[in-house]
Amino acid sequence: MPHPALNARIHLARHPLHPDAVMATITSSGTHTARALLCAHGFRPIDEHTVILVRIDHEEPYYADQAAHALREEGATVDISPGLQEDIDTEWTWANYPMPWLNRDEIREVSNEAQAIHDDIASGRLFIHAHADDGHTTVAVGTYPHNGNSVHLHGENHLRVVALVYDNPGEAIREFHRLYGDAIRPGPAPATDTERRAAIALATTTTGAHTIPPATQGPEPAQPKAETIPVYAADPGNHETLLTTFLDSHSDWEKYRTWSDETTIASHESLTLRAEFDHEAVGRDTKWTFAAYESPVGARLWHATATASTPVEIVRTLLDALAAESAWGTGPGTPISERTITEATRPLSDASWKQAVNGRWINWTAAHGSAGTQFDAFAAQKADSPVPTWIFWGGNTIDRPTWAMHFSAHTPVPLLQDLAAELAHGYTHRPASAHEPTPQSALTLPPGPRATSAAPPPPTGGTPLVR
Repeated sequence: MPHPALNARIHLARHPLHPDAVMATITSSGTHTARALLCAHGFRPIDEHTVILVRIDHEEPYYADQAAHALREEGATVDISPGLQEDIDTEWTWANYPMPWLNRDEIREVSNEAQAIHDDIASGRLFIHAHADDGHTTVAVGTYPHNGNSVHLHGENHLRVVALVYDNPGEAIREFHRLYGDAIRPGPAPATDTERRAAIALATTTTGAHTIPPATQGPEPAQPKAETIPVYAADPGNHETLLTTFLDSHSDWEKYRTWSDETTIASHESLTLRAEFDHEAVGRDTKWTFAAYESPVGARLWHATATASTPVEIVRTLLDALAAESAWGTGPGTPISERTITEATRPLSDASWKQAVNGRWINWTAAHGSAGTQFDAFAAQKADSPVPTWIFWGGNTIDRPTWAMHFSAHTPVPLLQDLAAELAHGYTHRPASAHEPTPQSALTLPPGPRATSAAPPPPTGGTPLVR
């Protein structure tokens, strides 16, 4: 007798505070059945109507899509947000994957096994006695209390595997000591960055520490007065939104994910322009890396970087210049002349920025000294010099800037000119109190998250698991 269709509506979307995680919100009837199906695909319950999917192998979009198919087969209505759907449809590969003989499905199988090991450790189903560094990665020895089998583990995150299986803890621990000796440390290894991000996503969701409050009725609070400031003195702004907006408005650029999900690659359809975005970079760390090439397999023409603290208005100007036909430049064969320098910095001169020559450097500084541009004549002589030819900066001094953008010798003049114009004439607005720092509360992590479904017990025997 066929069972009745599942009368439920489920909305899947990226978590608003933790972009790697996926949230599922269940409405209408059929809540318990829908939640059970979602948990069978790795989701974890938050409340009666909400579950979350957090993984260490960065495969949340894939498993969210699998869950959506299963729910639809049961008759449920599943809505997927545009952003999550884009991630589901995006093809990506693991860069420098250590097992290149595996295809994409086999790689995902290895990652899923690593996820199961992580969940077993976090939930207490696998007790770790000790760990060590074997010179290449982390190794560990542990025991499954429910059946007494012990294992040697090899690797971290999505590459962790069961290397050897033993019938009892004593044998496993003795062999571990024989193999790794003085490198052994008691207990589990410190959490990796990936594991910490997953734990934080679960902690801030399950504890409600970062729950977005519902809208409240009543009069809107008075907005602080805005002040007009030069664009180079602005706060960094939301670089994530800038990247998304740029890709959405330029169909000739495509997004690619990398193995860690910490980096997004935006590539022009010609495969000769590329922007690399580091989601984890903060402050004066490099957030953006840009490059142009003669051809998809040709030499690099020029490259540039921008720190995470660079105002988004300035980075937007650079992205707009990248989208123009002049972004490829002239290449290393064209010498940098005095006319080239004059044209690139004309907006600064027109705005009466102070120019000074100091040996190999030419500097242009804003009237009140909180921003500037520098040209290095020595670096300009070498196309691949590690020293930047051009530096655009904002803050106190060029030696300790609040933000900075670096450019190689043959960066196109129109691109440099656009940036110079933005620095010289660009203005923005911010609340009068926006410059006052806001203290951030400390985040305390609770004990490891509990898994919702049991992983299969490890295999028996003493044979290494080799792929």
